[in-house]
Amino acid sequence: MPLLQMIGIEKSFPGVRALTGVNLTLAAGEVLALVGENGAGKSTLMKVLGGAVEPDAGGIRINGDEVRIESPLGARRLGIAMIYQEFNLVPALSARENIFLGQETTRGGFIAHDEERRRATELLARIGLDFDPEIPCRRLSVAQQQGVEIAKALSLNARILVLDEPSAALTTREVERLFAIIRQLQTHGLGIIYIGHRLEEIFEIADRVMVMRDGANVGERAIANFTRAQLIEMMVGRELKDEFPKRTATIGEPRLVVKGLRRGSAVRDVSFMVHRGEIVALAGLVGAGRTEVARLLFGADARDAGEIKLDGRSLELRSPRDAIAAGIGLLTEDRKQQGLVLAHSVRENFGLPNLDRLSRGGFLRLANEREEFARYTSAMRIKISDGEQRARNLSGGNQQKVVIAKWLARNCEVLIFDEPTRGVDVGAKYEIYVLMNELAAQGKAILTISSDLPEVLGVADRILVMHEGRVTGELANARAATQEQIMELAVA
Repeated sequence: MPLLQMIGIEKSFPGVRALTGVNLTLAAGEVLALVGENGAGKSTLMKVLGGAVEPDAGGIRINGDEVRIESPLGARRLGIAMIYQEFNLVPALSARENIFLGQETTRGGFIAHDEERRRATELLARIGLDFDPEIPCRRLSVAQQQGVEIAKALSLNARILVLDEPSAALTTREVERLFAIIRQLQTHGLGIIYIGHRLEEIFEIADRVMVMRDGANVGERAIANFTRAQLIEMMVGRELKDEFPKRTATIGEPRLVVKGLRRGSAVRDVSFMVHRGEIVALAGLVGAGRTEVARLLFGADARDAGEIKLDGRSLELRSPRDAIAAGIGLLTEDRKQQGLVLAHSVRENFGLPNLDRLSRGGFLRLANEREEFARYTSAMRIKISDGEQRARNLSGGNQQKVVIAKWLARNCEVLIFDEPTRGVDVGAKYEIYVLMNELAAQGKAILTISSDLPEVLGVADRILVMHEGRVTGELANARAATQEQIMELAVA
């Protein structure tokens, strides 16, 4: 008897059929990888399981018993725990307080802090974590915060654990620790649904893979019966011969020149240049200072020292407004917090850095904005119901495309891509890589920051590696470089 069965799940939203008769089964002690392109229906299906969305049709069984999940609280009571990429933690509260939030242990009307502390320590130890549970969550690393979420699920006696992009913000070592935790939970009989886009991780951790496309289950089988090429083809619905599009780079004169850039201990004497038509990757471990460099180049932070030149002209960047005016665009690492205004429409988000071009006499020419956005929507295949759709309702890949579109419309000469494919499916990744190649071919200078080493090797012409705020090495020919060479420099 399967631990979980979702049978014939249907769901439609205005103008969108999100799920079409989807079936899913999960066994106790199994890791089921749920994969597919952004917008394939994975998140909607899991929201149905988690009680956040009510299906139009279909049923759910747990251990053979028909259940009705009407709310997230109802899902938790049935032993279903959801751990999203954006954690549901209260940063000011301690790990202990977050673990038992809403289910506090009390004695005589007062919280039994000692008992909670003991149980929290035991739960964290069960997944191999050893830190003081009284530390506020805002002071914990991303991996530790994720551990708190898992400990919270265990405290609720979860039988089904859904992990949505759990490795997106983790280092390689932290991912290994996460996988050790998952394997340990398997031995206790938990059924785990793992949503991810990094295929190497899917092949390492999953027992079985279910592929979704356009709201339907298009195939599933044991991971041992998939090749990487077969899985990609099933996900995108077409043969994708190369994950990284090939190109012949025509490198011109230096465009972006950075000398002696410094900000506190985060960025220490960083110097490099990016040539016309070149894609330079900035690699390194989380916390190496890569994003801090990007923020300095975009005027988001003030530099203590250093010089930034574009086409031989020194730039004084006091704010992002100065950087945009100079021709620099930044695709931020966190698109939801810094790249988009989620409550606004996708059209409005597209127009934000382009208001000077799209306005006349202080008034927005709305028809021009709609027409220009429609062109980019078509060219970049952004999946939206219309331009007035709220940015928060788009899939991760389509949100990323909207952010890219607004900078393309700005016609920036230097484009900084900070983790451009985080949370993006393999098909959309390929489209972003093609776009980066096209921009480079137009003579733009491209600086990309990525924690995905195969991506760094696959898209860059040249690689700079950072460690503790410094550039520790350069790999002049990215095509001939290896992951091992990057890691040696990253830990130097």
